Amino acid sequence: MFQGSKTNQAGQEYPTSELVRRLLALAWPFRGDCLRSLVLSLSMLVLGIAGLQLLGVVVDVIRHALDPAQRPPAYPFGWQPSAAWTPLQTVTALAVAIVGQALLRAWLTYDYNMTIARLTQGRIVPDLRDRLYAKLQRLSFRFFDIHGSSSIFNRVTGDVQNARLFVDGVMLQGTNMLLTLAVYFVFMWRIHPGLTLACLSVTAPLWWVTHYYSGRLRPGYLRNRQIQDRLVLTFSENVRGMQTIKGFAAEPHRIRRFETDNDEVTSQQQNIFRDLSWFTLGTQFLSQLSLVILFAYGGWLYVQDRVALGSGLVVFAGLLQQFNGQVANITTIANSVQQSFTAARRVFEVLDTEAEVQNAPKSIVPARLSGRITFEMVTFGYLPGTPVLQEITFEAAPGQVIGIFGMTGTGKSSLLGLVPRFYDPQQGRILADGRDLRELDLDAYRRQIGIVYQESFLFSNTVAANIAFGNPHATQEQIERAAQAASAHEFIRSLPQGYETVLGEAGVDLSGGQRQRLALARALLLEPPILILDDPTASVDSKTEQDIVSALRQAMAGRTTFVVSNRLSLLRRAEVILVLGQGRLLDRGTHAELVQRAGPYRDTALLQLMDLTEPLTEAA
Repeated sequence: MFQGSKTNQAGQEYPTSELVRRLLALAWPFRGDCLRSLVLSLSMLVLGIAGLQLLGVVVDVIRHALDPAQRPPAYPFGWQPSAAWTPLQTVTALAVAIVGQALLRAWLTYDYNMTIARLTQGRIVPDLRDRLYAKLQRLSFRFFDIHGSSSIFNRVTGDVQNARLFVDGVMLQGTNMLLTLAVYFVFMWRIHPGLTLACLSVTAPLWWVTHYYSGRLRPGYLRNRQIQDRLVLTFSENVRGMQTIKGFAAEPHRIRRFETDNDEVTSQQQNIFRDLSWFTLGTQFLSQLSLVILFAYGGWLYVQDRVALGSGLVVFAGLLQQFNGQVANITTIANSVQQSFTAARRVFEVLDTEAEVQNAPKSIVPARLSGRITFEMVTFGYLPGTPVLQEITFEAAPGQVIGIFGMTGTGKSSLLGLVPRFYDPQQGRILADGRDLRELDLDAYRRQIGIVYQESFLFSNTVAANIAFGNPHATQEQIERAAQAASAHEFIRSLPQGYETVLGEAGVDLSGGQRQRLALARALLLEPPILILDDPTASVDSKTEQDIVSALRQAMAGRTTFVVSNRLSLLRRAEVILVLGQGRLLDRGTHAELVQRAGPYRDTALLQLMDLTEPLTEAA
């Protein structure tokens, strides 16, 4: 694949307000489920309050039965037991009501959990992942030059999952917490304002602790995602390079490398957990401190006036316990905030990246091209101020075979990458049938180009599906015709299921020559007027090379073909050969002309000739 040099790029900075706005926007299309979850949460809150009130009434009934001088119970919801009922019957009825509200609350909790799961895992996560994947398909090659595959994998998987934490772990839980705290505060205030203020005096220190640890956690989560990217990269390289690793007996070294990266991830996570543990310890201590205040001050109030306070102290204790339980969620919510913000920055960075190569506002959908490609003073570089190609000018006539020759690093593949407009030049322009490529509809233009790379990628699918990749609606007849043109039909028929044989990952169960011929068939199925061959015989043996060259000879007929190769057996068939050196066009001509002129092409021809004759000389 045409690639430029890798470079680091700092992620885009997003203000917190912008992150919150955009994360809330993720939930807006599914606001029905959000509202349903809030209604269910409020219903559970009401039932919890009702359960505590019923418990308080039970205590009052028992106290009044034991001591008629005590204040008679005040029954809730306008309900009044029958005058003929004994205290035991009243307590039994209240107990049944408490069990009933508990069962109803359990059912609402189940419904709430299922609603949250449907909202996040069934809607938000798939929707965000689809958007992210679709954006990646449209981004220019430069984005993939800058960002490693491991970082991209983590953004589509882990970061999408963590970003949705804002919806269920922050927005919904936070709203639920605030509602619960407000309602419990009102009920506690109605029981005893002074006791309420005394018990909640720990709230200010609690918010300070939350703010402090939120700041400490933020950089830790960002660092954690970065080193996890590196761990995934190490793992994926080990899998892809297993043959090389075993060939050099480098397993111990690679194991140590993975263990080192894994230990760094573990160490970083332990640092985060350590901060979280201190955070949790602080919140729990402050919550328990409020209970100490309750027992001390509340006990004193009860001693002073038992009749006035009545069962209110029992209800107040239950309310305060529930209140503290919600306060304890601050730790979880603060943790979710930092996780979701860190992940959201990485996800939004992809979604906000502008494709450098894109259609003009009024792009032209070209009819079938004749294949005339013109370079006019083209200068191109992957990095600003570092040109890879400089002032390249040439024209490929329709049906002409253009060979591109040069030593490693002279810009051959970069030049090929400009033809299908994977990149745009910094200076000059490239024309197709006289029109600037920037004026043409990108997809429509690329569908008229067939490309065969040095290492062609095949998908884990059937042979037929791989050939028809560029045209999924192709008929079996079209697929077989393309395979025959690529000299692949015979070996495909010998496979266990023929064209329906499912290939292994990246076509690992085929030889290099077979993979190249399938790639050529895939390109030819489109019947493109322009064909690009990026050193298609570089990694095959001489016999396979001859088979591929024979197939290429048929494929190139009537098509404008660009061939990059340092093997003169393939280049000599070109009508014009461009000789590149240090990013410039040094020479041009036919094979016969270039071997007569001093230069890198003639030097390579002599070296390859010596490689053929030297063994014979030694044998003589």
